[in-house]
Amino acid sequence: MKAIQIEQYGGPEVLQLVELEKPTPHGYEVLIEVKAIGVNYADTARREGAYVLPTPLPFIPGAEVAGVVVAVGDKVKNVAIGSRVVTLISQNGYAEYAIADSRFLIPVPEDTSFETAVAIPLQGLSAYHVIKTMGQFIEGESILIHASAGGVGSLAVQLARIWKADKIIATASSSEKLSLAMELGATHGVDYTKSDWEKEVLQITEGRGVDVALEMVGGEVFYKTLKCLAPFGRLVIYGVASGEQARFYPSSLMAKNQSVVGFFLPQIMKKQQLFQSSLQELLQFVASGELKVTIGGTYSLSEAMTAHRLLQSRQTKGKLVLIP
Repeated sequence: MKAIQIEQYGGPEVLQLVELEKPTPHGYEVLIEVKAIGVNYADTARREGAYVLPTPLPFIPGAEVAGVVVAVGDKVKNVAIGSRVVTLISQNGYAEYAIADSRFLIPVPEDTSFETAVAIPLQGLSAYHVIKTMGQFIEGESILIHASAGGVGSLAVQLARIWKADKIIATASSSEKLSLAMELGATHGVDYTKSDWEKEVLQITEGRGVDVALEMVGGEVFYKTLKCLAPFGRLVIYGVASGEQARFYPSSLMAKNQSVVGFFLPQIMKKQQLFQSSLQELLQFVASGELKVTIGGTYSLSEAMTAHRLLQSRQTKGKLVLIP
């Protein structure tokens, strides 16, 4: 099979197309003929050797795959060959075939494309649990969503709308991206390339600030986001796209009973019931038309380098997908 492998850490140019043995499923595993692969910031961090978990070399990136089950392990009883599925795996997704745990498969309806399905697990689950599980969002609250035209951000805006947020303040780096966020349900758009964007957020909230803020940039954006937090507000960190770690004094949270919370999706994956119920809910939102997936571009496996460059340039909208 063809796969994208990393033999050294570095820029997009270290992503190499190679020929490898097709894997064989054992025990509770299934073998998926991959039809669509999600491209994520975590993949770029793995490529650079900067991920929160060790990345041993050689390494095949890719945690998000959709496709057809073509073989099953000897302990698999509830998955039929030919099943259309989507799932999250720890690695090895950038390939024509991938091994997955049968206990974490989610069926893909016939009327849902693999490209749409693969845009949901990582970024959809991240948006879902950053808002609901870690952000403890309550109907009628206000929310600030950075990078609102991106994979997680565009889904987070829609989920905030579905869950009836009062104010959905979306930030982005261009008028085009802000227009997309408004179309998806944001009530206000803020250009965070402006030096004083946080003042605009406070103005929108009449000086009170937001109840929940989603932050994945780090550095200066973190500090300014913290200034936008209301009393009892929750700031959820789910990434450091800028590569700049932020430092702050925890005691500064005391005066307004504020919280800064971290989110890491693999911890959600350890709670099978939570993982499966939330992913099924997301797919139902998609099927009903309440949640729209924005595909920012599809690329062949050999174009993984291009996809990574585009993602890190922050010029993309929606989800980037590789097609083996």
